Formats: sequence, structure tokens, C-alpha cells
Amino acid sequence: MTWKAVLLALALGSVGGTVFFMADLPLPWMLGSMSTCILAALAGAKPAMSSSLRSVMLAVLGVMLGSAFTPDLIRQAGQWAPSLMALFVAMVVATVLVMAYLRRVGGMNVPTAYFSAAPGGVNEMVITGGALGGDERTIAMIHFLRILLIVFTIPFGFRVMTGIHGVPMSSSMGSLMDIPLLDAAMLLACAAGGALAARLARFPAATLTGPMAASSVVHILGLTASHPPAELVIAAQVVTGAGLGCRMVGLSWRHLLQAVRIALGSTMILIIISTGLAGLLAWLTSLPFSMLLLAFVPGGIAEMCLIALALGQDVAFVSTHHVLRVILVIACAPMAFRLFKPWFER
Repeated sequence: MTWKAVLLALALGSVGGTVFFMADLPLPWMLGSMSTCILAALAGAKPAMSSSLRSVMLAVLGVMLGSAFTPDLIRQAGQWAPSLMALFVAMVVATVLVMAYLRRVGGMNVPTAYFSAAPGGVNEMVITGGALGGDERTIAMIHFLRILLIVFTIPFGFRVMTGIHGVPMSSSMGSLMDIPLLDAAMLLACAAGGALAARLARFPAATLTGPMAASSVVHILGLTASHPPAELVIAAQVVTGAGLGCRMVGLSWRHLLQAVRIALGSTMILIIISTGLAGLLAWLTSLPFSMLLLAFVPGGIAEMCLIALALGQDVAFVSTHHVLRVILVIACAPMAFRLFKPWFER
């Protein structure tokens, strides 16, 4: 990776985000950035994203997500219990069905199909699946395409199904010039201190979840009511989208289409399960379908929370569900594989 490659990715991402924004498409800065980088990579260009820059922007997103937690919201958190329990059931059902699909349609062996089907924890599933006899490259590709397809599908489908177009970023987050200096210093401390503490504790997605936890604490305690400014959040979307698109570098259209054929079916299974469960829970409880759908669909944590923010949904609710999903997958998936492996093989 060179700085020229990083600058190319940022330039492509900025152009794509601007085009999507001018066309009034959903989640323009992330989807537009991702689209242009994917097209450039498949055309033979080699854009790249700096992991350090991506970590910084993930910390910004983490602080932003934490700012959605307020004392009033915590008092309502008891209403989340049914959806949190339903989330676990959905994860088990989705893993079994997607695994069966990957075994039959994709012709994968048991470890590869199982760890490709696990709805979250990409890095951990690749490492653990490879150690237990799976194909690391296949596992990584299926997970990446799952996130990519969900991130593309959900914002457009959400707009069609609900008619919700979201809110302008500038009006929902405020400007860089509006944030008080003391509040800016506090948010910066949440980003740096939270990321460091989460890494030391070996927490999943530490650069995102650590700042989110620290920010949620200071906002719940009422120490600040400020959010990261819209300019930084937009920049974070461009970097996040470009980072996803740059993963296509080195792939040809033929290889991509072969992988997409398999990943599309597994992703549709996940979306159908999430949509059905969200509809059932919305009927049984007072929770809105739109919020439940974003909480259940297993995309990446950062990406799904950005979608929730852009569509004006409850970011705290959505982020809590996705963080819990990843923790459960990382904690339970390897143990469940060892326990049920004989049954899977039969």
C-alpha cells in the first residue's frame, strides 16, 4: 500500500459520494464511495485504504454511536428484551439454514460452510475456521460479500418498503464550528481512551466498540450532549465505503460473479429471516418494524449503524443489537461447532 493508492481511494470515494448525494440516493457517502472503488478495482486500478485512517474513522463512528445513548433512552431499554432474545433465535436458525445452503449449492466442506454461515465476527471466523479445516479464502469472501450485498440492498429496500428517506446529516449532527471546545476534548478522549481500553480487553471491533462504550457512558451521565460534527461523520462514511470497495482489488469480473452467485442466495436467506422476524415482533410488541429490521439484518456493525443514522432510526437500539450479535457469534460459534460437528457431518 502506498499513499498514492490511498489518495486514489479517497478521491474515488469522494467523487462517488458526491454523485450519489446529488442523485438523492440512500446513504450516498458510503454507497457512492464503495461503488466507485469497486468499479475501479474491477477495471484494474489498485486503490487502497490505510488501516490507520480507517481505525481513526471507526473511532469517530463509535463516539457518534455512543452519543445516541441518553438517560431517557436507558429507562426505555427494558422494552428491548424481547428483540434481544429473538436475535439469538434468529442467529441460530440463520446459521443452520445458510450452512445447509452452502453445503448443497456451494459444495463446501463442513468447517467452511459453518464458519461462512456464522452471522458476524469476520476475522475470528476466518482464523478459527481455517484452524479447524475450513478454506480461509472462501470464508472471508462469503462474509465480505454478505456485508457488501446487505449494505447495498437494505437502504434501497428500506426506502421502498417504508417510504422513509432519512434526514440530512448536517441537520442531525451539527457542524464542526458549533461544538464547544470542552465537549470536543471530551469526545476526543472517548475516542482515544475507549479504543485503547477495548484493545487491552481484547474486545471485538475495538476501535469502534471501545469509543462507543466510552461515549455512551459520558452521555448517559449527562457530561455532554454533543455529537461528532457532520463533516467528520461524512468523512468516516467515505473512508468506510472506500475500504469495503478496495477489498475487490485483484479480483476479476469472472471470479466475482462466481462468488456472488453463491453469496447472493445465502444473503437472501438472512434477509428473509430478518424481515420475517422483524414483522412478527413488530406485530407482537410496540417496537417499529423499520427499527427491528435494521437491528436484525447481519451486516457489519459500522455499516448497519451508519444506515440507521442516515435513515433517522434509533441508533442506540440498532448498535446494541449488532454489538451483541458479534459478541455472541465470537463466543459461541467455535464451541457450538465442536459440540455439533458429528451431527453436521451426518
